Amino acid sequence: MIHITDITGIKYDVDEATRKYVTRKVGRLERYLPRHARKSATAEVKLKQINKSHGNKYEVEIILVVPDKTLTASDTSSNILATVDIVEAKLAGQLRRYKTETIPHLGRGRILSKFKRSYARESQ
Repeated sequence: MIHITDITGIKYDVDEATRKYVTRKVGRLERYLPRHARKSATAEVKLKQINKSHGNKYEVEIILVVPDKTLTASDTSSNILATVDIVEAKLAGQLRRYKTETIPHLGRGRILSKFKRSYARESQ
Protein backbone atom coordinates (compact mmCIF):
# COMPACT_ATOMS: atom_id res chain seq x y z
CA MET A 1 0.00 0.00 0.00
CA ILE A 2 1.16 3.52 -0.70
CA HIS A 3 2.35 5.09 2.53
CA ILE A 4 0.52 8.38 3.15
CA THR A 5 2.89 10.63 5.06
CA ASP A 6 0.45 13.44 5.77
CA ILE A 7 -3.15 14.51 5.16
CA THR A 8 -3.21 18.24 5.79
CA GLY A 9 -6.23 20.49 5.91
CA ILE A 10 -5.62 24.17 5.14
CA LYS A 11 -8.57 26.22 6.43
CA TYR A 12 -10.41 22.89 6.51
CA ASP A 13 -10.93 20.46 9.37
CA VAL A 14 -10.27 16.95 8.11
CA ASP A 15 -12.79 14.60 9.72
CA GLU A 16 -12.36 10.84 10.04
CA ALA A 17 -14.68 9.99 7.13
CA THR A 18 -12.76 12.23 4.73
CA ARG A 19 -9.44 10.86 5.98
CA LYS A 20 -10.63 7.28 5.41
CA TYR A 21 -11.97 8.14 1.92
CA VAL A 22 -8.71 9.78 0.87
CA THR A 23 -6.68 6.87 2.23
CA ARG A 24 -8.78 4.38 0.27
CA LYS A 25 -8.56 6.38 -2.97
CA VAL A 26 -4.81 6.93 -2.76
CA GLY A 27 -4.30 3.29 -1.80
CA ARG A 28 -6.01 2.18 -5.01
CA LEU A 29 -3.31 3.89 -7.04
CA GLU A 30 -0.93 1.09 -6.04
CA ARG A 31 -2.29 -1.14 -8.80
CA TYR A 32 -0.83 1.23 -11.41
CA LEU A 33 2.66 1.20 -9.88
CA PRO A 34 5.40 -1.13 -11.10
CA ARG A 35 6.43 -3.73 -8.55
CA HIS A 36 9.79 -2.13 -7.82
CA ALA A 37 8.11 1.13 -6.78
CA ARG A 38 5.35 -0.21 -4.52
CA LYS A 39 7.32 -0.35 -1.29
CA SER A 40 8.97 3.05 -1.58
CA ALA A 41 6.01 5.11 -2.85
CA THR A 42 4.80 7.86 -0.50
CA ALA A 43 1.98 10.36 -0.83
CA GLU A 44 1.25 13.73 0.71
CA VAL A 45 -2.31 15.06 0.54
CA LYS A 46 -3.34 18.72 0.98
CA LEU A 47 -7.01 19.60 1.35
CA LYS A 48 -7.71 23.31 1.10
CA GLN A 49 -10.93 25.26 1.51
CA ILE A 50 -11.20 28.35 -0.67
CA ASN A 51 -13.92 30.86 0.12
CA LYS A 52 -15.18 32.37 -3.11
CA SER A 53 -17.98 34.88 -3.60
CA HIS A 54 -20.19 32.15 -5.09
CA GLY A 55 -19.72 29.73 -2.19
CA ASN A 56 -17.10 27.41 -0.78
CA LYS A 57 -14.72 25.59 -3.07
CA TYR A 58 -12.26 22.90 -2.21
CA GLU A 59 -8.84 22.29 -3.67
CA VAL A 60 -7.10 18.94 -3.37
CA GLU A 61 -3.44 18.43 -4.17
CA ILE A 62 -1.73 15.04 -4.02
CA ILE A 63 2.04 14.74 -4.29
CA LEU A 64 3.15 11.18 -5.01
CA VAL A 65 6.85 10.37 -4.69
CA VAL A 66 7.98 7.29 -6.61
CA PRO A 67 11.54 6.23 -7.49
CA ASP A 68 13.19 8.73 -9.87
CA LYS A 69 10.09 10.94 -10.12
CA THR A 70 7.59 13.10 -8.24
CA LEU A 71 4.03 13.11 -9.57
CA THR A 72 1.67 15.94 -8.66
CA ALA A 73 -2.01 16.48 -9.40
CA SER A 74 -4.45 19.09 -8.13
CA ASP A 75 -7.98 20.20 -8.88
CA THR A 76 -10.71 22.48 -7.54
CA SER A 77 -14.41 21.72 -7.14
CA SER A 78 -17.39 22.53 -4.94
CA ASN A 79 -17.40 19.05 -3.33
CA ILE A 80 -14.28 17.76 -1.62
CA LEU A 81 -14.97 14.08 -2.26
CA ALA A 82 -15.59 14.70 -5.97
CA THR A 83 -12.34 16.63 -6.11
CA VAL A 84 -10.48 13.68 -4.58
CA ASP A 85 -11.95 11.44 -7.30
CA ILE A 86 -10.81 13.79 -10.07
CA VAL A 87 -7.28 14.04 -8.67
CA GLU A 88 -7.11 10.26 -8.31
CA ALA A 89 -8.01 9.84 -12.00
CA LYS A 90 -5.32 12.35 -12.99
CA LEU A 91 -2.68 10.51 -10.96
CA ALA A 92 -3.75 7.17 -12.44
CA GLY A 93 -2.98 8.48 -15.92
CA GLN A 94 0.39 9.81 -14.81
CA LEU A 95 1.23 6.48 -13.17
CA ARG A 96 0.35 4.55 -16.33
CA ARG A 97 2.72 6.80 -18.27
CA TYR A 98 5.41 6.37 -15.59
CA LYS A 99 5.07 2.60 -15.76
CA THR A 100 5.48 2.46 -19.54
CA GLU A 101 8.54 4.72 -19.31
CA THR A 102 10.33 2.78 -16.57
CA ILE A 103 9.65 -0.81 -17.63
CA PRO A 104 11.45 -1.59 -20.90
CA HIS A 105 9.15 -4.38 -22.14
CA LEU A 106 6.05 -2.16 -22.02
CA GLY A 107 5.19 0.70 -24.30
CA ARG A 108 6.48 1.13 -27.84
CA GLY A 109 8.49 -2.07 -28.03
CA ARG A 110 5.58 -4.06 -29.37
CA ILE A 111 5.23 -1.82 -32.43
CA LEU A 112 8.80 -2.47 -33.50
CA SER A 113 8.39 -6.22 -33.13
CA LYS A 114 5.41 -6.15 -35.54
CA PHE A 115 7.58 -4.51 -38.19
CA LYS A 116 10.35 -7.04 -37.63
CA ARG A 117 7.91 -9.92 -38.09
CA SER A 118 6.40 -8.45 -41.26
CA TYR A 119 9.86 -7.78 -42.68
CA ALA A 120 10.92 -11.33 -41.92
CA ARG A 121 7.89 -12.68 -43.81
CA GLU A 122 8.62 -10.49 -46.85
CA SER A 123 12.26 -11.49 -47.07
CA GLN A 124 11.49 -15.23 -47.22
